[in-house]
Amino acid sequence: MATQAKRLKVDEASELSPLQSFLQWCNTVNLVLSEKVYLSKEGTVAEYGMLAKEDIEEGELLFTIPRSALLHQGTTKVSALLEKEKSSLESSSGWVPLLLSLLYEYTSSRSHWRPYLSLWTDFKKLDHPMFWSKVERARILKGTGIPEAVDTDLTNICSEYTDVVLPFIAKHPDLWNPSTHTLELYTQLVAFVMAYSFQEPQEDDEEVSDEEEDGEEEKAPNPPMMVPMADMLNHVSNHNANLEFTPDTLKMVCVRPIHKGEEVFNTYGQMANWQLLHMYGFTEPYPTNDNDTADIPFNNLYKAATRGVQSDPDLQLMEEMWDLLSQMMQEKAAFVFGRDGCLTDTELHTALRVLGMSREEFSDFKENEGWEEDDEEEEKITLAFSNEGLPELKSSWKWLIHEAARLTLGSYGDAAAEGRASVSERMLIEDKAALGGLNSRQQNALQVRYGQKSILSKVMELTQS
Repeated sequence: MATQAKRLKVDEASELSPLQSFLQWCNTVNLVLSEKVYLSKEGTVAEYGMLAKEDIEEGELLFTIPRSALLHQGTTKVSALLEKEKSSLESSSGWVPLLLSLLYEYTSSRSHWRPYLSLWTDFKKLDHPMFWSKVERARILKGTGIPEAVDTDLTNICSEYTDVVLPFIAKHPDLWNPSTHTLELYTQLVAFVMAYSFQEPQEDDEEVSDEEEDGEEEKAPNPPMMVPMADMLNHVSNHNANLEFTPDTLKMVCVRPIHKGEEVFNTYGQMANWQLLHMYGFTEPYPTNDNDTADIPFNNLYKAATRGVQSDPDLQLMEEMWDLLSQMMQEKAAFVFGRDGCLTDTELHTALRVLGMSREEFSDFKENEGWEEDDEEEEKITLAFSNEGLPELKSSWKWLIHEAARLTLGSYGDAAAEGRASVSERMLIEDKAALGGLNSRQQNALQVRYGQKSILSKVMELTQS
């Protein structure tokens, strides 16, 4: 039997709360919600969330959003201007048109999306690490990779605002005002987009075109957009709902049974805890995030490989190997390990194979411009660098991986320098009362650190000679 849908009702006689105003607005834009779910600030993992009023079966439709209700550069009141001057709005992020739309709509009393945007009366509840002090980031996130990512973000945001946004809004004082549309507000809206926007997949995302196989450039990703109602759902890796895109609407569909009283969860993708904290401002509690990862920086493998190298010719050979590997790896700055093994197994295999070459073998390798591996060989590599395969690697490779993991653990600047995840952190994770004594930032930082260290400790255990 098809799930009944309803227009959302509120008591118009009473003063409307921001949530009630939003629900009333949903009525006007033809956003249709199943009678089996409701929005609430209670019983959810974050400020807002969606809960089940009744049992929901797999495949049931939870809500439908018409594309006209979406907020992006094509629907904003200033869309024609943004389209006309789009060549001057290009940037590395590709987000400037959406951010200019949000700057305008968020500060306009007559915005069509005002009831939606009024759910965020300010952005102080966004607690991304970009809003922490640099000292705090360095103190509780050292070694996680987040402080470096945030520094890059803040530099890019400032440059984008100064070089692209500010000159544009200065040309249009009737729509934007630098004293209102400040760098501070722009940065907050970047965090808002990071945490709440959606990107529509390319039509052929699941298929590799002939042009891509021939080395042609891939299509640029679709720009982000704001999707009212969908962004009210919270994330877990083991989610029970998924957003589907159709030509006229976006639909949230149940993907596994949801029991009465349970929260409805969407997924933001396969996100490690460091990515969740960096981009969304939260983490999943250990050990529930099956997508958690830890990076072993590229340079730590080099440091391990050069240990004990005494002669100048050998050191020179190692430097030549590393220079070539650096070119081959391009932007990949780390080898990524997940719960079940190495996720960048092909890159790690290449690095270990090259670093183990004699001078003659390396010379041949350069002359032949590397090697090609067929699908069967790639499957063998994946298995070799899984948790099951790591103990069976040749001893020289295991030693390099072990040492690189040990060096990485040392970068956290605490007991992990001794080569194991911190016992005190494990006790905190397991003691709910003690964990509750930490503030939210400390808790999130702990979840990231401990998850990463646990993976690195496992790698060390599996590569112990």
